[in-house]
Amino acid sequence: MLNEKNDKPVLVMIEGNLLHHQWLMDKDAIIIGRDDVCDVVIPERKISRKHVRIYRQHSDFYIEDLNSSNGTWLNGKKLDGTSALFDGDEINVSGEASLRFFGPDTTITLPSPVPTHIGGRLRLDREARRVFIGDTEIDPPLSLPQYRLLELLYINGGNVCTRDAVIETVWPDVVGDGVSEQAIDALVRRLRDRLTEYDTESQYIHTVRGHGFRFVNSAEE
Repeated sequence: MLNEKNDKPVLVMIEGNLLHHQWLMDKDAIIIGRDDVCDVVIPERKISRKHVRIYRQHSDFYIEDLNSSNGTWLNGKKLDGTSALFDGDEINVSGEASLRFFGPDTTITLPSPVPTHIGGRLRLDREARRVFIGDTEIDPPLSLPQYRLLELLYINGGNVCTRDAVIETVWPDVVGDGVSEQAIDALVRRLRDRLTEYDTESQYIHTVRGHGFRFVNSAEE
């Protein structure tokens, strides 16, 4: 845990796939949604492309639902339009993710973030979406689906990620049975091929038959 005094508002994910991730509100308005252009991107299918907005007026903060499909809850009450936002408020987005709002000039206890380097040769710069094996950056960069898959497996630290979780993370706009088993397997194969270009000795992505996939980070030399 980390005690830190912030001079700008901070959002901390307290429930969801990006658990413990933190976002600094360093401008007067931010958008939360699943679209890559949002300031806070939560790749969940039930979350609207542009779901909710947080903005400042003078010294006060407000939250506004952007006509989302599945709604926003503020401290357990469904948000209808716009409401004032205060230090410690809990924001639930579409029932898929919860965030805690910490106002400026508040000393907060932040959960330790997922480390950039997790005990192995492969590491992610998650802010810049860059991937390194050892000291070498993968170039050209991974495609967006490849990166989303790798990040999902990476942050789950060796735990099995189901095929449904892969679909929701990699293809958040697809509903129902829109992604075939063959499409998932092809994506996994392409990602493995890209990683093998930089490390021929390691198998980072393991298939767990009947369950899904898990990530095994090769030990540092």
